[in-house]
Order: sequence, then C-alpha cells, then structure tokens
Amino acid sequence: MITGIQIRSARAALRWTSEDLAEKAGITSRTVKRLEQFNSIPDSRSSTLLLIKKVLEDAGIEFLGSPENGPGVRLWKKEAPPK
Repeated sequence: MITGIQIRSARAALRWTSEDLAEKAGITSRTVKRLEQFNSIPDSRSSTLLLIKKVLEDAGIEFLGSPENGPGVRLWKKEAPPK
C-alpha cells in the first residue's frame, strides 16, 4: 500500500496538480488532497489507493520501501514512442 506522503511526492515529481491526478484517476481533487494529508497509509478504500498507485506508476513513478520502512518514490523516464 502507498502512503499520503508518497502520493504527494509522486505528484510533485510529475509536476501534476491535485486536479491533474484526480482527473487521471477518475476521483475528486478533494479526495486527493484528503489522502495526501496522511504521512502513513491514508484512511481510504484500498481500491482508491490502488487506482492512484496504478495511475502514478503508468506515468513513470516507482514506489520504494514500505509504509513502515523508508517509503519513497522514484521517477523513471518514459521511453520514447517507437518511430
């Protein structure tokens, strides 16, 4: 599972607003902002957190560590589309 601070960090690495993430995940920006207030695993449906995680991973984010031990993120460069 991912933490609120990982969501904030991933969004910052991508230079996305909370509205950008919300639109891509099909949730409200209010939900994103609420989840990001947690430094640990947010109180939320696991399906919502998994959806956010997938959207961020698809954009090039890798989640590191665990919620209890060194949670972090890394931005991978997306490969150029084939010519």
